[in-house]
Amino acid sequence: MKLKKILPQFITLLFIILIFAFFTINAQINMGNRGIEFGFGFLTQEASFDIQFSLIEYDGSKSYARAYLVGLLNTLLVSFIGIILSTILGLIIGIARLSSNYLINRTASIYIEFFRNIPLLLQIFFWYFAALRALPMPEDAPLLLGSSFMTIKGLYTPAPVWNNFDIFIITLFIAMILIFIFNKFAKKKQEEEGKQYPKFLISLGIFILLPALTFIIGGVDLSWSFPQLKQLAATSYTYEGGAGIPPELIALTLALTLYTATFIAENVRAGIQGVGKGQKEAAASIGLTPNQVLKLVIMPQALRIIIPPTTNQYLNLTKNSSLAAAIAYPDLVLVFAGTAMMQTGRAIEIVAITMATYLTISLLISVFMNRYNKSIAIKEK
Repeated sequence: MKLKKILPQFITLLFIILIFAFFTINAQINMGNRGIEFGFGFLTQEASFDIQFSLIEYDGSKSYARAYLVGLLNTLLVSFIGIILSTILGLIIGIARLSSNYLINRTASIYIEFFRNIPLLLQIFFWYFAALRALPMPEDAPLLLGSSFMTIKGLYTPAPVWNNFDIFIITLFIAMILIFIFNKFAKKKQEEEGKQYPKFLISLGIFILLPALTFIIGGVDLSWSFPQLKQLAATSYTYEGGAGIPPELIALTLALTLYTATFIAENVRAGIQGVGKGQKEAAASIGLTPNQVLKLVIMPQALRIIIPPTTNQYLNLTKNSSLAAAIAYPDLVLVFAGTAMMQTGRAIEIVAITMATYLTISLLISVFMNRYNKSIAIKEK
């Protein structure tokens, strides 16, 4: 019996290995005939090109490996922001979709049908070439919220200037560990003794007060750098100081968020409708308010339905971020699989690294979401 179970798996694995070996050997032979070398030594060579937007220090004298890291961080940045914003917006729209209020319900429905049926690339083009290109030049930009400027060249806002920032980050990390331990303790006490702790308030207190102590006794200091208009030439202006967010990042984030939120909203709607109507009525009959019914009864059960398809949307958003190349946002595809590949000619190596990177990111997202889904599953005792 064991042999019958193992043999098909062994044959399948052997078949995959043979196919991979065939294409690998074939590629090596063809590359050898054309005098093309295979290797990753080029990663240490000077890149000799600049990148417009970078989260870390970079210039043309840095290596291709550094350029790869810049592209990777830019991809992770837009993916992380997009996932957070689309989750919040999708949750709101999904709940609004089930509202008994006709105006709210219809507005949510129109939003979903409008944004999910327009190709994502066209939405990116709209935000970048139509909406953001209509903004004023730096010298004509009005003041926003007392210290920010929204211009055709991007959003300029105050930026924090830290002293002993590493101490603050370490303390913040310790606070998150303590919050995790406390929530585990509170959950155990509730299950064993029925005793409830104000988990949210205590967690919030730890998260705020512990890092705040670093300003009092840890030597941490925070000041702000504000954007100031500077004239570069007779008709050219820009802002110095503060933080500049390029229009490419803004357009890409808006498009990815609005597009992905439509699918998450439908997942939320399906999850809520998947909870039995009798449970809602039973919760209401014991005096729970509609908000309490949603928070304590419906959502904990609906999450089991919502999370698996939402994980797929997170993966789609991360992969769709590669469309950034269409508007010259310096993500991994544009920087590494675009500029670096054209300069080095190392197509196979660079494409392999890029594919492996996206595969790794996707697998990490899947592992995290699957573990979270397992942790919230209702367990019988």
